[in-house]
Amino acid sequence: MMVLEDRWLRETYVDLLIEYAAKNKDIVILEADLMKAGGTFRFAEKYPERTFDVGIQEANMIGTAAGMSAMGKIPFTHTFTAFATRRVCDQVTLSVAYAGLNVKMMGSDPGVTAEYNGGTHMSMEDVSIMRNIPGMIVYEPVDSAQLKAIFPQIVDHYGPVYIRLLRRNAVKVFEDGETFELGKGKLMREGSDVSIFATGIMVADAVEAVEELEKEGIHAELINIHTVKPLDEEMVLASVAKTGCAVTAENHSVIGGLGSAVAELLVEKDPVPVKKVGVMDHFGEVGLTPYLKEKYGLTAKDIIAAAKAAIAMKKR
Repeated sequence: MMVLEDRWLRETYVDLLIEYAAKNKDIVILEADLMKAGGTFRFAEKYPERTFDVGIQEANMIGTAAGMSAMGKIPFTHTFTAFATRRVCDQVTLSVAYAGLNVKMMGSDPGVTAEYNGGTHMSMEDVSIMRNIPGMIVYEPVDSAQLKAIFPQIVDHYGPVYIRLLRRNAVKVFEDGETFELGKGKLMREGSDVSIFATGIMVADAVEAVEELEKEGIHAELINIHTVKPLDEEMVLASVAKTGCAVTAENHSVIGGLGSAVAELLVEKDPVPVKKVGVMDHFGEVGLTPYLKEKYGLTAKDIIAAAKAAIAMKKR
């Protein structure tokens, strides 16, 4: 049964910003008129001299963050995923990545979790955009335990990082104290019939799917790919070498995201059947997350169907 965490994930993120800012005087934050939505007003209360709200000027925010990084600061920016990627793509590409600077960019409300903000604010393509920028790390936490474990690694890593963050309550999947490594997948369950690679909010659905498949005698291996770029190629290849087929599950378009990353790897190094669970080339729309997950095929039953289809394909 899925159990939601007591606190919104954004609160954990802000807690971590405040905690690590106390340890590192170079950490600063930049907002684009979304301090209330992002919860970063708490950081501003603690460190007003290290908080910069540029207003609704996302491109300028990225340029300013790049300048701060060039002067030795560690800037964390925030806006909604749609504005953190497609609106500022040129600035992120040139001012940050091409320049080799150290900017951490948090995009909140990924995919269908934008809910009532609707299609204009619902980016199904943000991972695809950021994956295509050289040197970019793309990370999506599952829950607060994982975010706590990975956050210090993000601070310590020199270079651009895109953090794709659910603002609201995450489903509790991991326990505090579990270990995670940026750029490395997390094996959650071993199996022999099909490999399921899941990220973000889809991990909880994948857990449910694996449990249901087990009841039918299908032994699925489950791996959380929290870092979509760089992809943990070694873990992906080792898993499909055992199972012979793969399923990917993501709250994102099937074009350019986790599914594409896995398929691109496998088509070159170990061609096996791959089925992708994600948004099938559609814009978003207004609605609550459960409704939108059903509409776009982002549920445990969709993962189960994909797993069975992948297994059938390898038997042809």
